[in-house]
Amino acid sequence: MIQPGQTYRSLKPSDKGWRIRIVEVGATMARAVDASNGRPLLNPVMLHSLHATATTRDGKPRRTGYVLETP
Repeated sequence: MIQPGQTYRSLKPSDKGWRIRIVEVGATMARAVDASNGRPLLNPVMLHSLHATATTRDGKPRRTGYVLETP
């Protein structure tokens, strides 16, 4: 379950492990801030982009979205 205070790391290789922290969760989107400095993101994050694991159901590595760092 996605909750405020959780930290996620980007899975996109070009983002080089960029991290976000969730501050508010809605029905389909979450408001997040940059985990390193607390600056708000300009766009909300879609909930379907936030993942509990870095692998898909098939065991393949995810290449997009964000993976949970802190439970």
